[in-house]
Amino acid sequence: MKPLYALMIALCLLASPARAEEAAKPAAYKTAMFAGGCFWCMESDFEDKAGIIGVVSGYAGGAGENPTYERVSGGSTGHLETIQVTYDPNMVSYKELLQIFWQNVDPFDAQGQFCDKGSQYHAAIFYGDEKEEALAQSSVKAVETKFGKPVATALKPASHFWPAEEHHQDYKKNNPTGYKFYRTGCGRDDRLDELWVEKPAAQ
Repeated sequence: MKPLYALMIALCLLASPARAEEAAKPAAYKTAMFAGGCFWCMESDFEDKAGIIGVVSGYAGGAGENPTYERVSGGSTGHLETIQVTYDPNMVSYKELLQIFWQNVDPFDAQGQFCDKGSQYHAAIFYGDEKEEALAQSSVKAVETKFGKPVATALKPASHFWPAEEHHQDYKKNNPTGYKFYRTGCGRDDRLDELWVEKPAAQ
């Protein structure tokens, strides 16, 4: 369980409504997978963007089947907290998804993301084919050029995605108070502003 927030989370989960069944994906839709620390935050960062059909929180990149939150958060399975993004490539490109990803992670944290440390919270791009791998590599180079230093974010071939437990889905929508408490306390937005918000030039 994420440090300092276990009690708040437990209370919020009592009020969490059931998640509706996912609609079948039209053949034109594609999926992409990203890890950026807390999957509640990554899920909300991608939702409500034009062309994104849905986002599911889950686990990927580890060993063994049917990982649980307790096992993954304990760091024993090798899985990362991951989101699976379903999108319409006619409305939003994979390159644009990468831009959303970078602006919502700390590319230089090799220990995790924000207040969450451990391999389960590492940032990673899971590419699905050679084209996505090339675009991901190009995006890494762009970030390194922008900041003048290497990133710690990993590039990994896509592996099996395991959806997380029901109460972790749509966490911001279902538990806005707990979500805000966690996100603020973790210092996520302060660090993202420090990295990505352009400062006005000195006069």
